[in-house]
Amino acid sequence: MNHATRAGSEANPMNGAEAQVIPLHGPGREKPAEIPEQAEPRTEAPVVEFPAQPSGPVCEPAADPLSESVRSALTFLRHRLTGDYAVDEFGFDAELTETLVLPPLRALYEKWFRVDTFGVGNLPKAGGALLVSNHSGTLPLDALMTAVAVHDETRGRHLRGLGADLVFKLPLVGSFARKSGQTLACNADAERLLTNGELVGVWPEGFKGVGKPFSARYKLQRFGRGGFVSAAMRAGVPIIPVSVVGAEETYPKIGELKVLARLFGLPYFPVTPFFPLLGPLGAVPLPTKWTIEFGEPIRTDDYGPEAVDDPMLVFTLTDQVRESIQHALYRRLSQRRSVFRG
Repeated sequence: MNHATRAGSEANPMNGAEAQVIPLHGPGREKPAEIPEQAEPRTEAPVVEFPAQPSGPVCEPAADPLSESVRSALTFLRHRLTGDYAVDEFGFDAELTETLVLPPLRALYEKWFRVDTFGVGNLPKAGGALLVSNHSGTLPLDALMTAVAVHDETRGRHLRGLGADLVFKLPLVGSFARKSGQTLACNADAERLLTNGELVGVWPEGFKGVGKPFSARYKLQRFGRGGFVSAAMRAGVPIIPVSVVGAEETYPKIGELKVLARLFGLPYFPVTPFFPLLGPLGAVPLPTKWTIEFGEPIRTDDYGPEAVDDPMLVFTLTDQVRESIQHALYRRLSQRRSVFRG
């Protein structure tokens, strides 16, 4: 090889020579350490706390009584138009009583007479019972107010009153009485109602009690022969004495017009300080304060079937009921401070 060839080879090292390998991470070529990216500062949204819940009871929006009454009236009208309502064998129409009869009586009960009740725990929640009450006031408002008390205190049970013959002979009054749950005061009807588990009301004084003069107020009249006791014994239900204070002063009877009573076929035609002197205005009852007390039940199921035919036992139980009512009346009267404020 001449000098020219060797010189060319040295000048071009790629000619016939191996390529030099340069390490990727040789000395001075180390991979630089990764610089961690600087985290951007996080900006958190402010936390807004809800107001603390009150510790007391939360007020619920009150139901609209008007809409409820309107809804009840519309339902009643629909049932009347379609005939979709029930009447029992005595003529009692529960829906009509709930919708048309009780509301105005309840207004009188709560706003006018402001009735206070006692002993409501003695009223059975189920099953039959005979309620025996005193009768007074010239007009039988005490029977109507007792029916409201029984219905509202037992949350829906109706008092099936036993009325005199005259009530069912009067035009319109008799039909109204039947539809509102009243029936004739006879043992057969009373026993059937009691056996069916109804609450039955009886006022043994009758017209002698409701029509007695103001001078004889709160003095019980004769209770008759005790037919109501026999009915309760046959049905095996308790007898509950009921005492009403306040009804005696609603229409203070100071006299009566016998000529008008015979003319209208009434047991009496009352004269009060305001009626008939003031005409229809005198028929407005005085706003006396009432109390109705339901006494301790007197059991009758302890006696055998033959006990009904024992006149002395029937008389004894009748007298026991009468004395219980009379003592309750005297006790309530002794605690009353005012006729109009109680």
